[in-house]
Amino acid sequence: MTDPNSELIVELKDKINKLIARYKGLEAEVRLLEEEKTQLTEQLELVNKDYTNLEQRFNNLKLTKDLVSGTTEAGDTKKRINQIVREIDKCIALLNR
Repeated sequence: MTDPNSELIVELKDKINKLIARYKGLEAEVRLLEEEKTQLTEQLELVNKDYTNLEQRFNNLKLTKDLVSGTTEAGDTKKRINQIVREIDKCIALLNR
């Protein structure tokens, strides 16, 4: 007859080995997920830059259209021009620091 303790030890070793294998599998999965997260973060930054550029281009085209067509209120156009001048002044102030 085998010793009941030795059976318990064998079962325990088997469970430990299974846990180690599962840990290694999860560890590899975490590495893959971290790499995917990094790639997605980089893609998001690129998309945000593209969005900002497109938004700026849209605003510029809208202002140009307003100036050329003359159909909008003169006050709206003046407000937009004043906003652009303030942005330019802020940039100049930052450059002078």
